Amino acid sequence: MDKLDNINPKTYEVSAGRTRSDADFDDDIEDPIDAREIFDLIRNINDPEHPLTLEQLNVVTEEQVSVTDEKKYVNVMFTPTIPHCSMATLIGLAIRVKLLRSLPLNYKVDVQIRPGTHASELAVNKQLADKERVAAALENSQLLEVVNQCLDIREE
Repeated sequence: MDKLDNINPKTYEVSAGRTRSDADFDDDIEDPIDAREIFDLIRNINDPEHPLTLEQLNVVTEEQVSVTDEKKYVNVMFTPTIPHCSMATLIGLAIRVKLLRSLPLNYKVDVQIRPGTHASELAVNKQLADKERVAAALENSQLLEVVNQCLDIREE
């Protein structure tokens, strides 16, 4: 990355993490997945260009997450910091990978750019929705390494 798309991004205050109850740790109690739980999974994903999280950059917010637990469906909208962000597909891929690795296999996950916030919104959304393209991207070791860095996973 020779040149940053957004040299001096605006940062935002992060929210406090969710307070957990005893029920959250009891495996005998079925706890529905909600928007806050999904947000807590993705809020600390690192931006590929800056030493900041997606929450700090306001790329992801709890309000942009919707969950239909009974249908096992999660939708995450994200907002790139600038309309021509070249990292939008990578950010979306990192969000998708984090959720696919964290949620039960029977959940359907959609990750999309929030409408009207990116110049190539339709093309990026199409890439992120294409299971074969996502699988192919994750077979690329260099791309997988970048995604894992965003997710703060160290390869041993």
